[in-house]
Amino acid sequence: MTTAIITNPRHATHDSPGHVERATRLQAIDAAIEASGLRPDLLELVAQPAGEAQILAVHQLRLLELVRWSAGQDHVWFGMDTYTTPGTWEAARMAAGAAAVLVEAVVSGRASNGFALIRPPGHHATPSQPMGFCLLNNVAIAARHAMALGIERVAIVDYDVHHGNGTQDCFYDDGRVFFCSTHASPLYPGTGAEDEVGIEGGYGTTLNLPLPYQTGDTDFLQLYDNVVLPALRRFGPQLILVSAGYDAHWDDPLGPLSLSISGYATLTQRLVGLAGELCGGKIALVLEGGYSLPALSGGVVAALRVLLGRAPGADPLGPAGTPEPDISSLIAWVRDRHPIFQKA
Repeated sequence: MTTAIITNPRHATHDSPGHVERATRLQAIDAAIEASGLRPDLLELVAQPAGEAQILAVHQLRLLELVRWSAGQDHVWFGMDTYTTPGTWEAARMAAGAAAVLVEAVVSGRASNGFALIRPPGHHATPSQPMGFCLLNNVAIAARHAMALGIERVAIVDYDVHHGNGTQDCFYDDGRVFFCSTHASPLYPGTGAEDEVGIEGGYGTTLNLPLPYQTGDTDFLQLYDNVVLPALRRFGPQLILVSAGYDAHWDDPLGPLSLSISGYATLTQRLVGLAGELCGGKIALVLEGGYSLPALSGGVVAALRVLLGRAPGADPLGPAGTPEPDISSLIAWVRDRHPIFQKA
């Protein structure tokens, strides 16, 4: 088994030190990988910037031009939360391109699986609008690239604490891409209700699982075993992509959920196992959020151990230690009403 990693060598040119989404995130991950001793066992790929055709396979021209325009400015804000610097355009292109390079390695068999350790993140970027710290939708661009390489059915599983509204918008009418998001609700960006299930050719290939605050390891495992994994089996992907956000961890300053590093690792084990069952092990993780540096870096190292086929190791932060809510009604509603479970 060969596990690849790829980083964005331009990421630090997109940095606002007072912002929660800043360069120290990837620096913490890099230090944790070094300390773990895993680096010699990983295939390190070289990132290339996404080309305009790859970006326009997902985004409207107006978004591309807007983000590129920002490179000529000192500091620009899109909305209240999404900043740019003069280096942002190249950093965003390199992040999206790195995700595509990783997917190409996995699809071709050069790597069995892998993790794109990139920023700025992407899953809030819609076809027309940067938002939520995101400029280009990295995982959506990677999915479209996989389809250009001949993959017919892609599943995207998003376990970031926030709903991946941009990814949903990219594929809401496209039945070739199954999008599943677990996210806290109510929370930014306010989308992702369970009755948002897709339209037209994509009807039934969007699965949203909005979760009450303090949902943690036990509830997530129940949700995966009873809803997420059965739905993915019904869809039958040839490639699984994961929007890997670590802000559902109990220590994250932005997220109200209660996953632990061990809990995250168990979800990743389930997805890696399912990839082995359904699509020859083809799975690639793409970094999204995560703003507690210990939880983020620890979560990434545990995921890499899982991708390498090893035990995830001890959880340095431990469990949340708080009671979890009852999510049985959500599970019942989805199993009874979501189109993916109504097909013969």
